[in-house]
Amino acid sequence: MQKEGYDRLTRQIIRCAIEVHQQLGPGLMESVYDHCLSAELTARHLAVERQKILPIVYREEVLDKEFVIDQLVEGLIILELKSAEAILPVHEAQLVTYLKLSGKKLGLLINFNVPVLKDGIRRKINGNLNHL
Repeated sequence: MQKEGYDRLTRQIIRCAIEVHQQLGPGLMESVYDHCLSAELTARHLAVERQKILPIVYREEVLDKEFVIDQLVEGLIILELKSAEAILPVHEAQLVTYLKLSGKKLGLLINFNVPVLKDGIRRKINGNLNHL
């Protein structure tokens, strides 16, 4: 997928997240937003994998540690969802870790615990979207 395709898909995801935020508002548990965003994305005919296991592979060996990606949309974009007072550097590091370990190119960190959702969204790119 080229950059334009990623941009189009990102806009769709953000529209869905905004819809969920408008319906529910801030302050709920992360799991509520996770389920509702998944339903909103699915209703718009986007493929969503929830709670996707991400193993750590080092030197071609699968290690005894794994992570769980909140959502993977269309097999391309990782969503890391939060309901926190603020996005912290550790949250961004978590998303960067998932991007690097999975080899995915784009991720969104979405914090639903904000008055205006656009203030709670961070986009992270792994590499260059034009060179896939």
